[in-house]
Amino acid sequence: MNKLKQNRQWLKRAIFLNMTFFPMIPFIIALGISFYFFSSALDKSTQASLERILTDHRKMIESFLLERKSDLELITRAYTFEDIMAEKAITTICQSLQKRSPAFVDLGLFDDTGNHLKYSGSFALAGKSYTQEPWFQKTMLRGFYISDIFLGYRNIPHFVVAVRKTENNQTWVLRATIDTVFFDSMVSGVRIGKTGEAYILNNEGVAQTARRSGDIALLDKDPAFGWMNEQFSSSQQTFQLSPKGQPFLYAVSKLANKSWYLVVRQEKQDAYKALYSAILICVIIAILGLAALVVLAYFTSETICRRMDRLDEEKAQLGSQLIRAVQLAEIGEMAAGFAHEINNPLQIIKSEYALIKILMEELYPGKEDKDNSPDPKTLNDIRESVDQIHKQVERCHEITSAILKFGRKKEVKHTTLDPGTVIPEILKLVENSARTSGVEITTRIEEKIPNFMGDPGRFQQVMLNLVNNAIHAVTSRHGANGGKIEINAAQTRDDEGRAMVDIQVNDNGCGIAPEHMDKIFSPFFTTKAVGRGTGLGLSVCFGIIESFGGTMSVDSRLNEGTVFSIQLPAHENQPS
Repeated sequence: MNKLKQNRQWLKRAIFLNMTFFPMIPFIIALGISFYFFSSALDKSTQASLERILTDHRKMIESFLLERKSDLELITRAYTFEDIMAEKAITTICQSLQKRSPAFVDLGLFDDTGNHLKYSGSFALAGKSYTQEPWFQKTMLRGFYISDIFLGYRNIPHFVVAVRKTENNQTWVLRATIDTVFFDSMVSGVRIGKTGEAYILNNEGVAQTARRSGDIALLDKDPAFGWMNEQFSSSQQTFQLSPKGQPFLYAVSKLANKSWYLVVRQEKQDAYKALYSAILICVIIAILGLAALVVLAYFTSETICRRMDRLDEEKAQLGSQLIRAVQLAEIGEMAAGFAHEINNPLQIIKSEYALIKILMEELYPGKEDKDNSPDPKTLNDIRESVDQIHKQVERCHEITSAILKFGRKKEVKHTTLDPGTVIPEILKLVENSARTSGVEITTRIEEKIPNFMGDPGRFQQVMLNLVNNAIHAVTSRHGANGGKIEINAAQTRDDEGRAMVDIQVNDNGCGIAPEHMDKIFSPFFTTKAVGRGTGLGLSVCFGIIESFGGTMSVDSRLNEGTVFSIQLPAHENQPS
C-alpha cells in the first residue's frame, strides 16, 4: 500500500510537471519572440523618430542661418559702401532687417582693416578695431562666416553673421549680431517626451546653445563630447551613451557650412517608456499565465489521481470478485472429489451403524435380562465400531472445514506464512482426489526454510489451482496410472542477493504447446475443453503472487511435463 501511495505521488508530480513544464516552453518562447520583435520594432521606431526630429531640426536651423546670410548679401547688393556710410543709413537698414527677422540685434560696417566704421545697436562699438578678431579674419578669407558663440567687447555670449563685399577695388564687411535668446529658443524648442532636448556644440564640444536640462551652461564644454565624437559618423547618427550614469539615446548631425553639431538626446528610460510598459505588461501576462497554468495543472493532476484512486478501488473490488469467482469455480471443479471423499466415511459410518444394530440385537435378543452378562467379544466389536464412527465423523469434519475455509468470503489480510506448514495443509484437500485419479503427490520442503508474507486463503487458492491443473495434465497423458506431481520449496537468492522462497510445482503431464507459452497467464485463455475451465485461474494466480511482491513463471516441454515456479521475498525477521 505504501509503495502504491509512493507511486501515485510520483505519478501526480510527473503529471503536474508535464502539464506545467512542457506547455511553459512554447509559452515562454512565444512570449520571448513576440517581445523581441516588439522591442526591436519599438527600438527602431524610437531611433527613427529621433533621427526624423534631428533631420527636421537641422534643416530648420540651416535654413535660418542661410536666410540670415542671404539677408546680409541682399544688403550688400542693394547698397553701396557710400550708401551705408550715409548719415543714419545703417540704422534704417538695421531696422529693415529687424522687421524681416527679430533674430537681428545690431548691424555694423567694417573696412578691410577691421575698423568699425558704422554701427546700429545698443552697444558703443563704433570705432573699435576688429583686426585680430577670428571672425573678421575668417570673413576676409572666406567671404562669408558664421561665428561660434563668444563674448567679444560686449562680454555677453553672442555670435555674428558676416559677409565680405568688394567693389571698385574697395573691400568692406557687413556684420550682424544674432539674438542668442531667440536662437536658443528656436534650437531648444523641440519637445521629446519629458527629458528630450536639442542643443548645439561646436567642433570642440563647447555648448553653443542653452540646454533644457540645465546640466551644461552656455560656453561650457560637454564632458560627453569625446564619447559622442567617437560614436558619431555619417552612417551612424543614433547611438547610446551614459555620460552621467543615466543612459541617453543620442542623435547627432553636422550642420551644413558650419562646424557645429546638432545634438538631440533623450533619457533611455523616457525614450523606451512604451517598451518598459510593454515589458511590465508581458511580465504580468507571463506571471498570470504561468499561475493559471500551474493552478490548472495542479487541479488536473489532483483530478486524474482521484479518478485513478477510484479506478484502483473499483479494480481491487473487481479483482476480489474475480478471485472469489475463481475460488467458487475451483470448489465446483473439486466438488466431485469432495463428494467422493465424504461419501467413503459416510458409507463406513452406515456399515458400522448396521453392525452395531446387529450386535445389539444379538446382545439383547428380547427383554433385557439383567442377570445375563454381555458377550465380551460383542462388546469389543461395538466399541471398535463406535471408534470407527468417531474417526470417520472427524474425517468428514476435516473435509467440510477445509471446504468452508477455502470457500468462505473473508477480508484479505497479509500475514507470515510458513511453507513447511501451509503447503501440507493445502495438499490434504486434494490428496484423496489425486489418489483416486492415480496421481502420486510428493513434497520436498527444505528445513529451516524462511517464511513469507501473504494472505493464507489466496495462497491456498494459488496452490490448489496449480495442483488441480497438474492433476488434469497428468491424467490427460497417463490416465489413471503413472502420473506424478512433486512440490518443492527451498530458499534461494535473487540477482541482488536478497533471500527468496522458491516454490515449484512439477508434473510429468502433457505439457504446454510452445505457441501457448506467451498466453498462459492471459485472462480467459485456456487449453481445457469447453465447460472445463474459465481461463482465469492462472491469470488470477499471477496477480495474487504479484500482490505478495513475488513473481510466477512457467517452463514446459510438450509431452514431457511442466514446472510452475513461484518466487516470494523471504520475511525480514527470518534468518537467511
